[in-house]
Amino acid sequence: AEPCNACPACTSITAGNALDVLEIDAASHTGVDHVREHIIDTARLAPARAAKKVFIIDEVHMLSTASFNALLKTIEEPPAHVLFILATTELHRVPETIRSRCQHFAFRRVATPALERRLQELAKAEDIAVDPEVFVAIARAADGSVRDAETLLGQLMTLSGERIRMEDASTILPRSSGERAAALVSAIEGGDARAALEELRIAEESGFD
Repeated sequence: AEPCNACPACTSITAGNALDVLEIDAASHTGVDHVREHIIDTARLAPARAAKKVFIIDEVHMLSTASFNALLKTIEEPPAHVLFILATTELHRVPETIRSRCQHFAFRRVATPALERRLQELAKAEDIAVDPEVFVAIARAADGSVRDAETLLGQLMTLSGERIRMEDASTILPRSSGERAAALVSAIEGGDARAALEELRIAEESGFD
């Protein structure tokens, strides 16, 4: 079901003050004592207002082995009023004992055309004129991330004023890893060892994998 965004449950969750929705950053709280106090013990309590008590554990792979072991029993037999959402960018680091007891929902990169459409909507809403090729460049640089694409567009809006031209954008937008890879392959195909090594150096300094 889609949220109505009108009832008390929806509005309190959106405002970030819902007592029954608890978001925990596992990267900052890896210890077993924190897991016992803030998750296991709290899960036993009935929800205050909502139908369910929801625990969102971000970057769950950062939990210690002892923390996972302590959490396992609650994950195996959660109270009827509790839902756990375990978010991670490194699924392989989550123990199989935990993974086997969860449903998996993979969030994939957003396609470039969809990102372009989103950027066009934002530019129209802000009444900013943008060269069409800028949308393409931003979408490619964002590499499937809506948040990164919106951030880049926001930076360009701040610096460029009422019109964003490609020449302005090129001074800010980072070159994508795809462009670097294409340049490297081209140099190798042409047998140009000097150019290939230069591309590797640039890629390394730019932080590309």
